[in-house]
Amino acid sequence: MKTLRLLLVFLASTLVSLPTRAELPPSAYEQMQTTAPELVKIEVLRVDVEPGEDPTQQKIHIVAMVTEVSRTASGLKANDLVNIVYGITERPKGWAGPGQVPVPAVKDQTVAYLKKLDNGDYAPAAGRMTYSQF
Repeated sequence: MKTLRLLLVFLASTLVSLPTRAELPPSAYEQMQTTAPELVKIEVLRVDVEPGEDPTQQKIHIVAMVTEVSRTASGLKANDLVNIVYGITERPKGWAGPGQVPVPAVKDQTVAYLKKLDNGDYAPAAGRMTYSQF
């Protein structure tokens, strides 16, 4: 009986300490879009997908031309070229969590919510809604 009780306590404490992730509510994505330093329209010129550190990960590198600027903290202008870099992770079926940042196709023309990185590249600033508007 004592062993069973110890086992149950151990299992309960293990389950409580496991991280849980859920899809974010639309208001969270709206907030990310509102606070994104860069809001531009882009035309995707090149998309490179490379293996990541883990077999379930991929590194994304997008080269895009800015076609219109709505908001910029870094001084972007129309016709500037930007490098957008980020990673995606393949999730198992049934996994619940924040949505992945999509990978646009070459020639796509889309809005982009971005933030400038220290190395001069840009990264998605609004999660799975980086290339979408509400």
